[in-house]
Amino acid sequence: MPVQNPLKTSSYDFILPQELIATHPAEPRENARLLVYRRDTDTIIHARFYEIEKFLPENSAVIFNDTKVIKARLFGKKESGGKIELLINRMLDACRINVYIRGKVKVGTKLFFDEDLAAAVTALHDDGSRDVNFFRHEKMLRFEELLPIVDKIGHTPLPPYIQREDNKEDEADYQSVFAKKEGAVAAPTASLHFSDTLFRQICEKHDNAYVTLHVGAGTFKPVESEIITDHPMHSEYYSVSPEAEEIINGKQPLLCVGTTSTRTVEYYVRTKKLSGEANLFLHPGNPPQRVNYLLTNFHLPKSTLLMLVASFAGLETTHRLYEEAIKEKYRFYSYGDAMLIV
Repeated sequence: MPVQNPLKTSSYDFILPQELIATHPAEPRENARLLVYRRDTDTIIHARFYEIEKFLPENSAVIFNDTKVIKARLFGKKESGGKIELLINRMLDACRINVYIRGKVKVGTKLFFDEDLAAAVTALHDDGSRDVNFFRHEKMLRFEELLPIVDKIGHTPLPPYIQREDNKEDEADYQSVFAKKEGAVAAPTASLHFSDTLFRQICEKHDNAYVTLHVGAGTFKPVESEIITDHPMHSEYYSVSPEAEEIINGKQPLLCVGTTSTRTVEYYVRTKKLSGEANLFLHPGNPPQRVNYLLTNFHLPKSTLLMLVASFAGLETTHRLYEEAIKEKYRFYSYGDAMLIV
């Protein structure tokens, strides 16, 4: 393989056979495959996710992301009767919500949904997103008032590469067993492999804590700039629990479950802010300062998530791991298999 420049977006491209994109999770979820990469010996081990405990360094503490996916996908119509599809992206303030809308709208356009829910478009952005306020019976809704309505009429926001409609099973499958705080529109996918039993086993043997990062739709956005550092990184709401703060500020080696908890921990380490908006971009030129080990899924070409993996393993090794995963027919993306870097 030619020497690749870790700051060039083209260096993070690879060809993935379509049949390796998982459209449903492993059954049961902890039966997913697990590719383990040991940096100390530069070795790859093929295992199953339920075996993860035997690969975790003994004294490591584990950080989980307890965000909960909301039913962010809504189908409605405009005043003219034209159909629209709306995807909630993130809360901007108590009543202002950033969304993506399939269907032509302008500032002032009103949208109508079931359960007497309505929305008014208040701003259009260059990235294709829109700002809206939601209403019910003329009353403007706060985000927390919107959530129970969305839970009733919305759909699980499956990623665009899962090319099927959501179903009843996705309501549980696309949610971690420790999800608590509503606000994500995409699952922190490394978390999806834990069953209740396996989660308890890990927590009994390792110090552990939660952070919250409400994953936004920007997580799927490919890097389009030629140089990765020119990419405008999306921001997402995060908070660090007191228990997580104590572990992070301690000396134990740290395993983060997923890229989202990794970015949250590393953003806190750099800013010392316990909550706010995180927009940290980890890549080989900006590697982790505190997180030692990473559990993650297999990611899209040219994505910031793949670049984050390379910040742990290096670009050339990351390509080697992905080539091995493709050769061994691992399943990719949100409902796919997992990789542990120790």
